[in-house]
Amino acid sequence: MRKNEGRTVGLFTKVSPEEKEVIDQKMALLGTFNLRGYLRKMAVDGYIVQLNMECVKELVRLLRSISSNVNQITRRCNETRNLYAQDVEDLRQGYDRVWHEVYDLIQKFEGL
Repeated sequence: MRKNEGRTVGLFTKVSPEEKEVIDQKMALLGTFNLRGYLRKMAVDGYIVQLNMECVKELVRLLRSISSNVNQITRRCNETRNLYAQDVEDLRQGYDRVWHEVYDLIQKFEGL
């Protein structure tokens, strides 16, 4: 141990082979290979959260799609002075999908 780390108290424990495998799997998921650092972080903070950002990526994709639709509808409204019921329905469905994704994301955060 390096003297300038300030860590002078040793903690020791044993785990089963199955527990060690779980620890290795979790470390691999996080992309870390420093066992001491990982265990210290878990012990001090109590948890490490890994987020699957696929639902956030889907949400961003939906928002971009809606933004593009709004721009196209606005351009057409400015040119023709008409707003079509189908345009409004398309936007409503897009916003419904966005709110569904937001709700799912909130549910996932609550499960942490």
